[in-house]
Formats: sequence, C-alpha cells, structure tokens
Amino acid sequence: MASVSSQEEESFSCPVCLELLRDPVTILCGHNFCMSCPLCKHSFDSRPVLHKNPLIAEMVEKFRKTSIQAAVPARCYAGPGDVVCDVCTGRKLKAVKSCLECLKSYCDTHLNAHNELVDRNHNMIEATVQLQERICSHHNKVFEIFCRTDQSCICLLCTMDNHKGHDTVTARAEWSQKKEGLGQSQRRCQQIIQLKETELQELRKAVETLKSCTQTAVEESERMFNDMIRSIERRRSEVTELIRAQEKAEVNRAEGLLKLLEQEIADLKRTDAEMKQLSLTQDLIHFLKCCDQKDLQPKPLL
Repeated sequence: MASVSSQEEESFSCPVCLELLRDPVTILCGHNFCMSCPLCKHSFDSRPVLHKNPLIAEMVEKFRKTSIQAAVPARCYAGPGDVVCDVCTGRKLKAVKSCLECLKSYCDTHLNAHNELVDRNHNMIEATVQLQERICSHHNKVFEIFCRTDQSCICLLCTMDNHKGHDTVTARAEWSQKKEGLGQSQRRCQQIIQLKETELQELRKAVETLKSCTQTAVEESERMFNDMIRSIERRRSEVTELIRAQEKAEVNRAEGLLKLLEQEIADLKRTDAEMKQLSLTQDLIHFLKCCDQKDLQPKPLL
C-alpha cells in the first residue's frame, strides 16, 4: 500500500471541515469544497451554481481507499474517557485543548484552524468535558466573577442581576487569594505531617525497643527456667540414685536374713523329723544314745 503524506491529505481535504472531501463540488473560482470557499475570499452576488467534480471525486475516493489504513495510526482517535473534538465529523479525534470563549474542545488539526481564526486571543485550557460547569445557566456566559457573599462563581451579567450589591471580585483575584491561603494551609499540613511522621518514627522505635526488651526478658526467663529444670533434673537423679542405693542395701540385708531363716527352718524341720522318728522307737538303749549324741533341743529363734 502506498504511503500517505500529510501534504497529499491536505490536497484532498475540505478547507471548512478539514476532513477528506465528501461529494466534492467546484465553484466558478475553481476551488473544491463542501459549501463555501474560504480560500480565495471570492464573493458572489448570488449563490453560485454548484457542479459536482467527478474527477476530483474519483481521485478522493482512490486516495481514501489507499490512505485509510495509513491515516488511522497517524490520528489519535478518541477512546473511552477521552475528551472528543467538537468539530470533527464522523469518527471523533481526541481533543487536546478546550476554549473557554467558544466553549468547544479541539483536536490538533482543528485547534490550528481555531487559532488562525481568532488570532490566538481566546482563553485555552487543557481539554476537559466540564465546559458546561464553567457557563452561567441564566445568561449562558463564562464565569468570570466570584461572589464572596454567596461563595459562588457567576458571570458578569449576574452582578447586575441576582448578585447586585454583593461582595464580588474577579475569579482570578479570588483564585489568587485562595491559592495563597491554600499554600498556607498546605504548609501547615506539611508541618503537621512532619510532626506526625516524627511521632510515628518515635512510636515505631518505642515499639521496636519494647519488642527487643520483651525478647530479652523471654530469653532470660527461658535461660533461668532451663537452669532450674536442669538443676531439678540433676537433683532428682541424685535422689533416685540414693534411694536405689538404699533399696539395694536393704534388699541385700533382707535377702541375707531370708537365707538364714530358710536355713534355720530347714534345720528345724530336720530336727523335728528326727525327734518324731526317735519318739516312735521302742529301743530304750538306742533312744538314750541318740539323745546323748544329738542336741535335740530346738534352738531359739533370732
């Protein structure tokens, strides 16, 4: 696709709407346009007969087909939330400036045409959709005055109507005064912010110190309790060992006594059996000898 230059596009643009020519017509002066000819400033006593220019129309159509894809990226069409140009026809371009005099917003192309028309004397601001908020609903004039009595923006005609006799100043004078007051309030706010930030930093330091002291106290208490636990565990082990040692000594002594008692019981049972057997014998001599040879008297218990 052939490239499209801005000079070529201007050649096929209407000098009135600044868009590509639609159904171009030619007047007697030879210029092509939509409804009038602002180029040569030629005047007519009567409305001229308009003749459609087929050659120009065909050239414009070819130019439109070959340039539409190349032209779109070069243009900044308005999207959602953008301020649209009030002069564009068809698909609107994004506005870059708004005129407080004309109460319209303009794209780059129509802004140049506007500036050439008014010699750059109008008050221009960044493109905004809030133009109607700057207009007096009673007189359809731009707000230029501020009524201090009612604390509202008004137009010049309002000073002679509903706001007659009120304390009024120019909007710029009120803006300047309030801007100065706002600057003072902002400085006070910044001072308060600095104080609060200092207070915040000090509080954060206090919190960090508290956390640090708390952690130190926790660690110290843990150390103390761990020492106590180890000491108690050690003492418990010592007491357990002492009890086990005493138990062992007593058990050993008791086991010795058990063996001694068992031995004594065994001896007594043997003596009892001998005495029982001896008591049954009829042999006197044998009985007497046994009694002399053996100590048949039971030994006393321990």
